[in-house]
Amino acid sequence: MQGMWKVIRRRWKYLVAKLFGRFEESADARVQLEQAMAEAQEQHRRLVEQAAQVIANQKQTELQLNRSMQELEKIGASTRQALSMADEAARRGDTAKAAEYNQTAEAFANRLIATEKRVEDLKNMHLQATQAAQQAKAAVQQNASVLQQKLAERQKLLSQLDQARMQEQLNSAMATLSQTVGQDVPTFDEVRSKIEAQYAKALGTAELTGQGVEARMLEIEQASVNLEAQQRLEQIRSQMGLPAAPGAQGLPAAPGAQLGQAALGTAAQGQPSQAPGNQPAQAAELGAGPSTEEAAPAAQPAASQAPASPEGQG
Repeated sequence: MQGMWKVIRRRWKYLVAKLFGRFEESADARVQLEQAMAEAQEQHRRLVEQAAQVIANQKQTELQLNRSMQELEKIGASTRQALSMADEAARRGDTAKAAEYNQTAEAFANRLIATEKRVEDLKNMHLQATQAAQQAKAAVQQNASVLQQKLAERQKLLSQLDQARMQEQLNSAMATLSQTVGQDVPTFDEVRSKIEAQYAKALGTAELTGQGVEARMLEIEQASVNLEAQQRLEQIRSQMGLPAAPGAQGLPAAPGAQLGQAALGTAAQGQPSQAPGNQPAQAAELGAGPSTEEAAPAAQPAASQAPASPEGQG
């Protein structure tokens, strides 16, 4: 029977320890910290109340001692007055009055002795109360300093708790990046490998496609379109009298641009736009007429038709 009770007690202690451990694991540290601070403040409040009671006892003892000292002084004065009156009565020969005064002085003496004992006790009590009050004050000051340190450390602990929780969340997030969430969900590394493979395949296909004949044909056609657009821009600049764009001197001039330049040149000289002798030269410049050798004989009659100089006429 005793062995059974022993097993039951052990089992109970084990269950209590296990439940307490689970409670500590699941408990919120912030709440526990606030509870600890509240308990420390409550202890300081109780200590202050006890110290105030001790100091009050010391003050009360001091008041009693002062009052007993005043009473002792009065009793001593009354005793001395009774003895003086008894001595005067004896000198006058009044023995009855002298005896009465002596009895009164004796009663004052008994009261004086009792008061002196009470004063002595009060002095001892006051000394002890003073020492207790000093200890209480020191204890309150020490506990207040400890409480201030706890309050200052509370903010540090709360900051550390926030950092710990943030680090735990970061660790959990980093762990989930390399773990598979179920059988049908790929990991982050697997998805990255798949995307990189798809991207590399697309780059390879584009590289192979760019080396084909159709791609080069499209490139040549695009270059021709760009060249025609540049020539048209140069024609418009020439008609507007604007300077040619930088790098456009090496571009072949368009037929429309040459015609426009010839028309602008003849108009500036005040001559007809198409002279009979200049047609072969214009045709040669346009590239639509005969070559340079064929255009030279045609230019000679035009020169012979020109008017003679003043020296020839003379």
